[in-house]
Parts: sequence; C-alpha cells; structure tokens
Amino acid sequence: MQVPLLSGIYTDQAGDFRRSYPRNMIPVIQPSGLSDGYLRPADGIKHFAIGPGIDRGGIEWQGTLYRVMGTKLVSVSSLGNVVVLGDVGGTGQVTFDYSETLLAILSSGVLYYWDGSTLTTLTNTYGMGPFTDFCWVDGYFFVTDGSLLGTTSLTDPLTVQAKATSEADPDPIISIQKFRNEVYAINRHTIELFNNVGGTIDTFPFARIEGAQVQRGGVGTYSCCIYLDSVAFVGGGRNEAISVWLASGANTVKIATREIDQILATYSEAALANTICETRLHNGLNHLYIHLPDHTLVYDGASSQIAQQAIWFTLADGLYVDTPYRARNFILAYGKWICGDTSAGNLGYAVQDVSTLWDERVGWQFETQIFYNEGKGAIFHELELVALTGRMALGVNPTIFASYSADGITYSQERGISAGKTGERNKRLTWMRNGRMADWRTYRFRGTSDAQLSLARLEARLEPLAW
Repeated sequence: MQVPLLSGIYTDQAGDFRRSYPRNMIPVIQPSGLSDGYLRPADGIKHFAIGPGIDRGGIEWQGTLYRVMGTKLVSVSSLGNVVVLGDVGGTGQVTFDYSETLLAILSSGVLYYWDGSTLTTLTNTYGMGPFTDFCWVDGYFFVTDGSLLGTTSLTDPLTVQAKATSEADPDPIISIQKFRNEVYAINRHTIELFNNVGGTIDTFPFARIEGAQVQRGGVGTYSCCIYLDSVAFVGGGRNEAISVWLASGANTVKIATREIDQILATYSEAALANTICETRLHNGLNHLYIHLPDHTLVYDGASSQIAQQAIWFTLADGLYVDTPYRARNFILAYGKWICGDTSAGNLGYAVQDVSTLWDERVGWQFETQIFYNEGKGAIFHELELVALTGRMALGVNPTIFASYSADGITYSQERGISAGKTGERNKRLTWMRNGRMADWRTYRFRGTSDAQLSLARLEARLEPLAW
C-alpha cells in the first residue's frame, strides 16, 4: 500500500489528534508516476559575505543590494563586497522602501534617507513620531506612529506636511502596506484602505475607501506582507483567535489550518507581535515564511492551489534538537536569493544542491498518517521509502532512521539504514521485519542534511490479521 508523505498525525497530552508537517523537507505537488507529490530537501544556504552585524532587513535598489547589519547601512556587491554607508542605530527589524531618488530606511522609530552619497533623517515630523512603519506611494512617504497617519511634502521628503487618523476603529495602527497603489493601514483589529484623492499643501491627500474596510487586523508591524495579490497577515478580529489570513479589498480568506492555529495559540500576543512575514517565489513555488519566536512556518500557495488543500511545512536549525531557523530577509539580487543570519553577521544565498545552513548540518523529519486495520492488527513485513538517492557529498554514507508509535506520543527504538553513497542512484531504502501492530500505528522518519534525498512515496507491505 502507498502511504502519503505530505503530512502526518501525532497526538498530544490533551488527547487530541494533531497534524504533523514535514520539517526541513518541502512538499512539492507534481505527478511523477510514483506519486502525485513528493518531499525534497529544503534549500541550503551557502556563504556569500560577512557584514558588520546581525542582519535586520534588505532591499534591492537601482541594481544594488542594500541591507542593515547591526546598526550600519551597507551596500553589498555582486561579488560579496560589503561597504558601510552610514549608521542608522537601533535594534530589531527595519523597513525599506524607495522613491526615484531616495532609499528610505526606518530603524527604531527614525526614518533615514540615502541619496547615493549622504544619509539624512526626516526631522520635521509635524508632531508625529517615533514612527512604526512607512511606505512610498504617489510621490509621498506615507508614515505612521501607531496613532496617526502622515505624508511627507512632495517637494521636501524631510518634512511631514499633513496627518490624519485611521478612525473606523480605535485600535492602534500596526503596519502599512502598499498594494495596487492603495495603502492598507493595518490596525490591530481592522484594516482600512486609502487612495490618493489630492488636496492642498496643508490637507491630507489620501481618503479612506468606504466599503473596503476589513474586519480583521494584524498582530505586529512585520507580521504582514504582500503575497498572492493580497495582503497576508497574522492576526484576527475582535474576540477572535489569532490566525493567518489573506486580505484583498474588503474580503479575507483564512489559509491557516487547525494545526497552525493550535501552534499560534501557544504564544502570547506580545510574543506574536514580533512575528516576521516574508515571501519567496522560486522554482514554481510560492512560499510565505512566518518567522515565529522559535518556529518558522511556511505556506506554499501554488502547491495548495494544485492540491486543493493547505500545504505547510516547517524550517528549523539544529541537527537533533530544533533551534530557530537562522536564514531571514530573502532578497532576489544578482540572480541569487540572498539572506541574512539571525545569529551572526553572515550573508548567504539559497541553493538546492546542499541542505546545510552556512556549512552547518541540520536535521529533517516527517511523520505518516495512521495505519489501522479496524482493530484487527497487522504484520509489517516491509517498509520502503522510494527516493532519489546517490546525490550525497563525496565520501559521505549517511544513516536515516525509522521509528513507530502506537499512541502518537511515545516512539519505539529507532532503526537505522544506510542512505547510500554518491553514485548509488538505485539504492533501495528498506526496513524489513517491522513487527506486529496490535491496534494502530504511525511512523516517523528522520535524517540529516548529509542525506540529500527526495522522497516520492512510502510503500508498506502488510499482512492484515483476521482477529
């Protein structure tokens, strides 16, 4: 019998059946003749450059990659040369945007401008500040301090010329996103849309789009991003648990599954306010990364559309014990997806030929659905992972492991087999004589990034029992 690999089942101490998503393995929906979908290793990160501090965000502007690393604004060349341009101070994530002539950086409440040679700041704030988010739209830098909305002068970007409020609900303004030349003011429990209607020099040039209000809002400044022709955000409405949504116009669509909601429910709202969302469209995949304090959840919109079900997986650092995923702030520049490191001043770029993160090995794992024979049991004669083998590094002979659980919490002793060496492309990954199942059973498989395996299917040869 063929066993699906794209997600599995486990149980928790509350007596609940929970969905298990692959860790460091990417589900791909593509018929191959072996199956309708497969798991491939998550992209590895190769070294690209060393900067003056931990990465805080980046953008590509006028053909050059710019990032904030530590407190420094830097440019990064296609050869990995890092040049310090100035100091923007602060800590935590930064926001980038640009006009035709200015690169703007919001760092710890202060809006900086880089014109190619000089770093200046927005000083005439019209009573606003410190700023929490901004975007560039229709010649204006559109800013918020959490209470008010403001726009800079068309002729003087160092001066806020007019301000307004997001009044439909008294909740604070969390984030600003621009989409289709409309500004989404994302509040804690609502989202309001604004468009440019013009005005005098002393009046706010944007007006609320009546009827386009969304009755849900975001939980944190960086918990929102543009994704799938919509605004993706982690948040919710009043008296509603936090989830993951897509907003377009006045409509919202939930993309989180029950399992994702249960994971989010383990965090306080204060912790979720530090969530960072980003997107990466590559190789026919459309990934939304949700970086939680100690989890990175990834949703694939393209695969979900094909499969007609939500496709999620997780990313993590660590070989045997999960630690937070270090790669952050992916920017497509110089033909590479260049990212930063949350633990050191490293820059790297995503690759598919290895799964290590800056030469450090990581572990992968996935669980299966439940095997059940109407309470009669079965004998597990053989399990085989049908895989693309032989792509390991030269001289490496990794081991992969299988274990089973009869309750979804505790697992048997692991049994390891060789995943093969370089060139062993016909290697069969088989576990023989796997014992008798009394009631039901689920399996867990794991390995390390040494085993560069794409897994097409799990084949199980069982003998059903009659009692």
